[in-house]
Amino acid sequence: MTDLNILGISGSLRAGSFNTALLRNAQKHAPSGTSISLYEELGQLPLYNQDLDNDENLPEVAARLRLAIADADGLLIATPEYNYSIPGGLKNLLDWASRPAASSVLRHKHIAIMGASPSQFGTVRAQLALRQVFLWTHSHVVIKPELMLFGAAQRFDEAGNITDETTIDMLRGLLTALHEQIRG
Repeated sequence: MTDLNILGISGSLRAGSFNTALLRNAQKHAPSGTSISLYEELGQLPLYNQDLDNDENLPEVAARLRLAIADADGLLIATPEYNYSIPGGLKNLLDWASRPAASSVLRHKHIAIMGASPSQFGTVRAQLALRQVFLWTHSHVVIKPELMLFGAAQRFDEAGNITDETTIDMLRGLLTALHEQIRG
C-alpha cells in the first residue's frame, strides 16, 4: 500500500502563525503511511481574476497550486478566524482552486479542517465558513472529530511544538479520520 500524500495549507501569512505550527505538528504526528507537505505560496497568489484564468494568462503560482492540490490525496487546512470567517488569502486560494467549477481540483477532494486561535472560542466560525465553500466544490470534508484549538498561545512552546497531550491526541484523531476517509 502506497503512502498517502496530504497537502497542508495554512490560512495564515504570519511568520509565527499558530496554524502553520499546527500543520508542522501534524507532520510529526501523522499516522503511518501518511506524509504531509506544506503549501508555501499563499502570499504569492494574485487576487483571483477570471480574465487571467485561461491558458494564455494563468499565473504560474496558480497553476502550481492547482497541480499541488490535484496531486494530493487529500488536504489538511489550518485556518485562523478573521472577522467571524476565513482570512482573505485563504478565500483567494480557494477561488483559484475551485475554477473551473466542473473540473475543479477541489471536486471530490478529501479535506480535513482545523484551526488554532489565541481566543477562547477557537476557529468555530471560520471552520463553518470553510465547510460552506466545500459544499459548492463537492469536496469530502471530515465531519468528526473537530479540532478548534482555543488558547493557542498556552499550547505551544517557543519552538512551535504542541505541549498539551490532549491537543496532540485530538490532532492524531483528525489525521486518522482523514486517512481512513481517503482509504475508504
